[in-house]
Amino acid sequence: MDRRLRSILKELIQAKKALTSKFIANINQVTPRTTQEDIKKLNQQLLSHGASIQSIKGRGYHLHIEDEQLFRHFLTTALYENKDQKQIPNTPDQRVRYIIQKLLLTMDYLKLEDLADEMYISKATIQNDMKLVREHLSNFYLDIRVKPNYGIRIIGEEMKIRFCMAEYLIQRGSDSNGNIYDGFIRLPKEQTDFIKQTIIAHLEKQHMTLSDIAIQNLFIHIAIAVLRIQNGHPVDNDANPKQEITHTKEYKVAEKIVGDTEQELGVIFPPTETSYVALHLLGTKILTTADIEKNQDIESLLDPAIYELVIAILDRIELEMHLNIRHDRDLMINLGLHLKPAMNRYKYGMNIRNPMLESIKKNYQLAFQAAVHAGVVIEKYTEVTIDENEIAYLALHIGAAMERQKLKQGPKRCLIVCASGMGTSQLIYYRLKTKFNGKMDIAGTTEYYRLSTYPLDDIDFIITTIPIHEDLGIPVVEVNAIISKDDLQHISSYIAGTPSNVIRDFLQEDYLFLNQSFHAKEDVLAFMVSEIESDDLKRARFLESIYEREKIAPTAFGNLVAIPHPLTPQSQQTFISIATLTEPIPWTTERTVQFVLLLSVKKNSVEDLQPLYEMISKLIEHPESLQKLMQMTDKASFMSMMETLERL
Repeated sequence: MDRRLRSILKELIQAKKALTSKFIANINQVTPRTTQEDIKKLNQQLLSHGASIQSIKGRGYHLHIEDEQLFRHFLTTALYENKDQKQIPNTPDQRVRYIIQKLLLTMDYLKLEDLADEMYISKATIQNDMKLVREHLSNFYLDIRVKPNYGIRIIGEEMKIRFCMAEYLIQRGSDSNGNIYDGFIRLPKEQTDFIKQTIIAHLEKQHMTLSDIAIQNLFIHIAIAVLRIQNGHPVDNDANPKQEITHTKEYKVAEKIVGDTEQELGVIFPPTETSYVALHLLGTKILTTADIEKNQDIESLLDPAIYELVIAILDRIELEMHLNIRHDRDLMINLGLHLKPAMNRYKYGMNIRNPMLESIKKNYQLAFQAAVHAGVVIEKYTEVTIDENEIAYLALHIGAAMERQKLKQGPKRCLIVCASGMGTSQLIYYRLKTKFNGKMDIAGTTEYYRLSTYPLDDIDFIITTIPIHEDLGIPVVEVNAIISKDDLQHISSYIAGTPSNVIRDFLQEDYLFLNQSFHAKEDVLAFMVSEIESDDLKRARFLESIYEREKIAPTAFGNLVAIPHPLTPQSQQTFISIATLTEPIPWTTERTVQFVLLLSVKKNSVEDLQPLYEMISKLIEHPESLQKLMQMTDKASFMSMMETLERL
């Protein structure tokens, strides 16, 4: 089964409702007619394996499973078949990856005509693909050299070529046996086993502890070094960091790992290669639990420069996002221990891939945004720009601190504001006390005219029977004088951390733009910002801040969805604006977008935005709902369906 059919099958398995051919076509970047042909081919394969694809008039395609056991057996072979089997790339993305892989493995001239023949495409098509190839390679500071009558080849520094190989030739999330492959490259299993076992054995001897990911990155580095040395491409001695680290313990361990590898695999590592292996080890030692517990002074646990950087990061996150994690001791230690080896990687331009990147961006959006702010601080202090792989690692530490903060929080404290007299306020007091005993702490009651003199420092929110228009700095929940079931549900939702209606609170119909026709993300963003009616919003700065955020980490999250937002708050109110497009547009070289949700958080916001991010996650996770939204032309129906999606 080719990649396109596997992609369709995965979408159908995950969807709870029928998917249209247009939606599937956009995912695979082909025409709806091609998708219809693909559906026929896929259905023929499924019919004899306990399932079928049913066409539902007016709705699209739905996967129907008749024999669960037979179908599951089919999946184990169809979706996860031998990855050595040669696949013909179908989409521009797949072709770009294929071309880069071929060039990296050959490291010699290849003719475009030969590459086009291999992929069954025209010369014009591959010439268009080459523009994207150059864009991808430029991320690694590599380029393409063209030689008449010979073809094309990759040129650039050796270490940059290796970083590119780690990205394009190693299967993401490689298996526990240590195999590294992608249909293009494979070291013998006994060699990969030996490399990994050698790394672990020497670390244990020296009582050095690395994370699983750090070990995997070191393993990949050595495996690629073996391949490159075998093909006559050692690291240039001019880039040698050896003199700075030759006397460290990490360098001695690297020498032992390299020595065993040389003896077993029959290759010779120049001293430069040993230095780069040592850089993977330098600073990665982790303090034991006993070390941390016996030393309560965080400043003495961390290097002074790292401690200063951690404090600056947490100050920036608290200033911009008010997550209340500024004094989380575990976060300070974990960030410090993570950043120490990271500084060495940045110093020598060693990129680290994060196999969890996409999952973190989708599931921990608030933590990822906080990590983006951390990245800005790191760039200011180190003058080195970190990529979204590293940002995602920082997001994991921040996300853990956010979860710890939730566990520490006791019952929320509220104040009741009532204008109907003592009898009504007491009735509300005891009604809520009975309903939410242990879940909410009622600080007391007050009349509206006394509210300005009431101390609100330890109050989390206000419950009021009359409208309160001024900004008190804390949330206000309006209810009826005689508490109804809906009022109780409203309060219960707030206590649980979920606003009663995210869409109603943050999305206006005036900020909804359906079935727009644009060809570039710059056009749609400029349009959306220009249509926002707000006296306090400086549109030029607003748009500039959006691009600053995009530069750090693109906001395309998959399933044709992008969530652009300013790097720093620019508005006086939190709001969202949505644009759906008639056709997908390129957002990055790897992702297309058809649903744009522009998010703006108000300056100095103390709102709990987690429910908003959870609602956004539902968009990404429910493609069947998303495709319906993108087909709608009526704003009221769109808003109604968004509210339905929010309640899922």
